[in-house]
Amino acid sequence: MLKTDELSEPVVRALVSAINANDRDGFFAVLTQDARLYDDGSERDLSDWADREIFVSGGHMDVVSESDQGRSLVADYRNDTWGQMRTVWRFAVNDGKISRIDTGQA
Repeated sequence: MLKTDELSEPVVRALVSAINANDRDGFFAVLTQDARLYDDGSERDLSDWADREIFVSGGHMDVVSESDQGRSLVADYRNDTWGQMRTVWRFAVNDGKISRIDTGQA
């Protein structure tokens, strides 16, 4: 496992920290205003998805590995709804903020 403070990409590090701290404001602060999210290839409403999958259900991410200069992660993700699963996360970063998140089961 990688410690969150060891992640290479600063904005991804901030996003993972916000998820693990259940910090909704911190999560949205690192996203562009028009950020998009895709879960298993399907576009989802980012705000609804984040509330349901992260903030209401106690989401937590343990990063197993990173690639693509820290913009792609493999993580063990858990929440109170689904339990724990191995997931992949890919981030598009523009001007220091995340503009797209692609996630799904690994």
